Amino acid sequence: MSTVVAQWLHVFGLRSHVANNIFFFDEQIVIFPSGNHCVKYNVDQKWQKFIPGTDKSQAMLALSISPNRRYLAISETVQEKPTITVYELSSIPCRKRKVLNNFDFPVQKFISMAFSPDSKYLLTQTSPPESNLVYWLWEKQKVMAIVRTDAQNNPIYQVSFNPQDNTQVCVTGNGIFKLLRFAEGTLKQTNFQRGEPQNYLAHAWVSDDKIIVGTDTGRLFLFESGDQRWETSIMVKEPTNGSKSLEVIQESESLIEFPPVSSPIPSYEQVTTATSPSQLTMPQVFAIAAYSKGFACSAGPGRVLLFEKMEDKDFYRESREIQIPIDPQSNDPSQSDKQDVLCMCFSPSEETLIASTSKNQLYSITMSVTEISKGEPAHFEYLMYPLHSAAITGLATCIRKPLIATCSLDRSIRLWNYETNTLELFKEYQEEAYTVSLHPSGHYVVVGFADKLRLMNLLIDDIRAFKEYSVRGCRECSFSNGGHLFAAANGNVIHIFTTTSLENITNLKGHTGKIRSIVWNADDSKLISGGTDGAVYEWNLSSGKRETECVLKSCSYNCVTISPDSKIIFAVGSDQTIKEIADSSILREMSAFDVIYTAIVISHSGRMMFVGTSVGTVRAMKYPLPLQKEFNEYQAHAGPVTKMLLTFDDQYLLTIAADGCLFTWKVFDKEGRGIKREREVGFAEEVLVTKTDMEEKAQVTLELKARVEELKMENEYQLRLKDMNYSEKIKELTDKFIQEMESLKTKNQVLRTEKEKQDVLHHKHIEDLLGKQSQELQDLECCNNQKLLLEYEKYQELQLKSQRMQEEYEKQLRDNDETKSQALEELTEFYEAKLQEKTTLLEEAQEDVRQQLREFEETKKQIEEDEDREIQDIKTKYEKKLRDEKESNLRLKGETGIMRKKFSSLQKEIEERTNDIESLKGEQVKLQGVIKSLEKDIQGLKQEIQERDETIQDKEKRIYDLKKKNQELEKFKFVLNYKIKELKKQIEPREDEIKVMKEQIQEMESELERFHKQNTKLELNITELWQKLRATDQEMLREIQKKRNLEALVRRFKTDLHNCVAYIQEPRLLKEKIRGLFEKYVQRADMVEIAGLNTDLQQEYARQREHLERNLATLKKKVVKEGELHRTDYVRIMQENVTLIKEINELRRELKFTRSQVYDLEAALKLTKKIRPQEVPEAVPSRDMLSIAPTMRLNEQEETGRIIEMQRIEIRRLRDQIQEQEQVPGFHTPPGIRLPSLLDSEVDFELQTK
Repeated sequence: MSTVVAQWLHVFGLRSHVANNIFFFDEQIVIFPSGNHCVKYNVDQKWQKFIPGTDKSQAMLALSISPNRRYLAISETVQEKPTITVYELSSIPCRKRKVLNNFDFPVQKFISMAFSPDSKYLLTQTSPPESNLVYWLWEKQKVMAIVRTDAQNNPIYQVSFNPQDNTQVCVTGNGIFKLLRFAEGTLKQTNFQRGEPQNYLAHAWVSDDKIIVGTDTGRLFLFESGDQRWETSIMVKEPTNGSKSLEVIQESESLIEFPPVSSPIPSYEQVTTATSPSQLTMPQVFAIAAYSKGFACSAGPGRVLLFEKMEDKDFYRESREIQIPIDPQSNDPSQSDKQDVLCMCFSPSEETLIASTSKNQLYSITMSVTEISKGEPAHFEYLMYPLHSAAITGLATCIRKPLIATCSLDRSIRLWNYETNTLELFKEYQEEAYTVSLHPSGHYVVVGFADKLRLMNLLIDDIRAFKEYSVRGCRECSFSNGGHLFAAANGNVIHIFTTTSLENITNLKGHTGKIRSIVWNADDSKLISGGTDGAVYEWNLSSGKRETECVLKSCSYNCVTISPDSKIIFAVGSDQTIKEIADSSILREMSAFDVIYTAIVISHSGRMMFVGTSVGTVRAMKYPLPLQKEFNEYQAHAGPVTKMLLTFDDQYLLTIAADGCLFTWKVFDKEGRGIKREREVGFAEEVLVTKTDMEEKAQVTLELKARVEELKMENEYQLRLKDMNYSEKIKELTDKFIQEMESLKTKNQVLRTEKEKQDVLHHKHIEDLLGKQSQELQDLECCNNQKLLLEYEKYQELQLKSQRMQEEYEKQLRDNDETKSQALEELTEFYEAKLQEKTTLLEEAQEDVRQQLREFEETKKQIEEDEDREIQDIKTKYEKKLRDEKESNLRLKGETGIMRKKFSSLQKEIEERTNDIESLKGEQVKLQGVIKSLEKDIQGLKQEIQERDETIQDKEKRIYDLKKKNQELEKFKFVLNYKIKELKKQIEPREDEIKVMKEQIQEMESELERFHKQNTKLELNITELWQKLRATDQEMLREIQKKRNLEALVRRFKTDLHNCVAYIQEPRLLKEKIRGLFEKYVQRADMVEIAGLNTDLQQEYARQREHLERNLATLKKKVVKEGELHRTDYVRIMQENVTLIKEINELRRELKFTRSQVYDLEAALKLTKKIRPQEVPEAVPSRDMLSIAPTMRLNEQEETGRIIEMQRIEIRRLRDQIQEQEQVPGFHTPPGIRLPSLLDSEVDFELQTK
């Protein structure tokens, strides 16, 4: 293998004649064929990745992607054998998953393919004359079924699977529309083709049983389960003024519907009478793509129609038209939209539609653009850039700019940028361009056209010729390396021109055939040329004479090049070799291994060489050339490589071919030798602009600036006017709001007075309810006690019953066991007696059998003796007969000899007669086959006639019924109009009733508000009473504690006194004990007295506490009142809102009902289309009203929180004062009296607030 490596970098081109040639891999990546590759192109990031074709592949015929986007199937012809390669797209790089190339059936090529919905099966269609449809289990390379789709060699265009069913497939072609189902290892046709056969070009599944099919006459058919349901025809109408309009001219269904008066679809007769036959052209429907709303189809040159499904019906209507835009750079702008759309595809999200055309172009459009452009047709945009639509003939590059120039038989010149991979400039001309060469500076280009040789300037947005030479049919031209000269080949003469004076300085003559290649040496002192005459000449430009020559008449040279040191010339031609030529002699030849080399190029370093072949491959090899097969071969083009070039820095290889594709390659040497270093000076960014263009643009900018200033002035004036209007509106609104505020204040005062009255009434009502409730509770307790006693008595009775039942069932079980044992004993005795009887009978039968055997043996012996006697008698008889027969046999032998001779003569006659009979039978079979085929045709025609007669009769009946219905509906129309008037009269009194009901609702709401106020007051009273109860409970607990402490003190005193009595006879000890009692108990009593002295302080503390509690209670009441006020306002507003919503909903229901009535009437009378009125969504209460109460509530909570914090601070301050007073000597709290802790009081307070 060679150390020289080339990598695919980018390709500019498309192969549009590959079936199904474009589809989406995901939302950003598109896959399309180019050259001998499939290209994955990212639309957003602009990168390309390559899936190369099979080695030695001759042509790519069809593509197919699986529904899960994991597999790609490619149909190719490899060495004249068809192959199908399945690639796995999910792996990076894409790898081959399966190759199908061994077939048990005859096949030339596969022209269409499709994956099943689950991607397990592959459907392939072969080309005529076989026309086999093959159903593959491709993972196992197994043919599941094969069937011949056509026996008349008609072309088949497309096959597909049902998107929901693996077993159903569709095939369309010229006169072929077949639905087949896979069952039990065979494909069976499920539809019967009726009517005239059409040339069905394309189809698409729009649902699991519906298929849209397009024909070459612009007709679209909708088939459901194989039966035609809908049909439409598309015509391109060309009026006399030259503008084109595309109209749907005919629609029909299996059930005829009469279009209404306002129907936009004209009848077929109207169109045919309005347009002459010369103005009508039939568009061909080459492509159909389905999406969720309907389908898109190509409708003639440069047009695509979008059809959407009707809501209530099973047919489609045209919704949008998309056109290929006119190209301003084209020589004939009208030609750009005269290209047929061959393939279309929607992205997975249906955001974009891409299309490929017959001129190798790729277009895209976003579906949102089609929805915006209502009325006018939308326009496609180029997916990448305009591509060549024919074979590329010329290739050139320059030094100062990263540009590639190409020319093609499509009459265009294009400039590409190989760094950014974009199209810089292109222009189309009236003549075909054969060759192109770029000036090293990148500012000029010389192009050889069919009529002239033109030297042109490359401007910023145009290519303009400034010098023309009368050199016709120039096939080769080239600028010198310095750019001061250029050479052009005209037949067998080379013209040399100078770029300074633009004059022809010399002509080089010597070739006898056409010159195919021209190349300059490094210093531009010599020119090398090669031609079809087998001559390679080296010219000296200073003298205009040949220096060296090498002529080999047997070889027609395709390309020549020269080494960087200008010593060796390399030439390739028709003899399948590379020749090294030096000093007019061939140094050596290297074989091409059964391939013709068509192009050759050597790097500027002299270490790398690249050659292009006639099969479209590129070979990379190192120099000096190896003798063996040491090179790397790469798949590139689908046709012969026409030109190859290396950029000046040896970084990129450029190749073009007859397939219309331009490849750029990244090249490098693995050994790292000979590659030129990176550029010291970057690429030039200068462009040429003419003075007139600059002046025009300056004038346009001045005009635009003036326009901008005028618009600024206008906008400022309008803004001032708007500010004035808004300020006046704000003043009016503020006045209105102030008036409303005042009115609301007065209403608030009135409501407060009413609230106080309601509070008094509410208190009385609650007292009455409490009394009633207590009485009812007592009554219920008495009733429940009596019921409980009754139920208890019943329960005891039931227990006694259950005990009795258990005893009875136990007795029954014992009795049953006894009876069972007796029955078993009786049965055993009975069956034993029977067994004894049977055994006796068996013994008697055995004795009878023995006697019969004895009798049989005796009879057998007697019969054998009788038979022996009879056999001997018969022997004697037959021996006599044999003698007689032998004598008669000898007589008959003589007679048979005579008969054989007669028989042979008769047999010859019979054979002659049988041959005559067989020939007659063959003719008879042929005639019978003809008769049967004619009878079948007659029966088919009779059936069609019967079916058509039946359909005509049904349609006539339908027309008669519809006429009757029309008359009846006209009567109904008159009656219903009268009813509508009466209903309108009835609506007015109902509106009055609604007003009265509204007033009643408002009164009820006011009563509800009163009841709510009463309830809140009662809740406040209950909370106060609960607080008082808690306070009394706490005081009671304190008193109990006091009592317990005093009782304990008395007990202790009694015990101590009893102990003192024990020492009554010892006065000294008695005295000490009594003194101890005094110190122990009398001092405590003094402390109690001292505590009694400080009762004033306690009273002050209690008084302050009561004061604070009153303040807190009043604040709570205020908070509750304000909350109630806000809540009542909120409730009132909500209720008003609810009533309004109810009224709106009722009115909407009435409006909907009346609309539906009118709609039904109009639909019955066929006045307008049945378009349902859009249902008005029910109103939702506005959130503005809902957001008022929560904000107010938050403000109240903040205020109450602040008040509570202030109260807590005050309580803590008082507690601190009390503790300071307790620390004073002689002051103690009385026993049994304990102040509540701060934590307990805070918890109680929080519970009360909650």
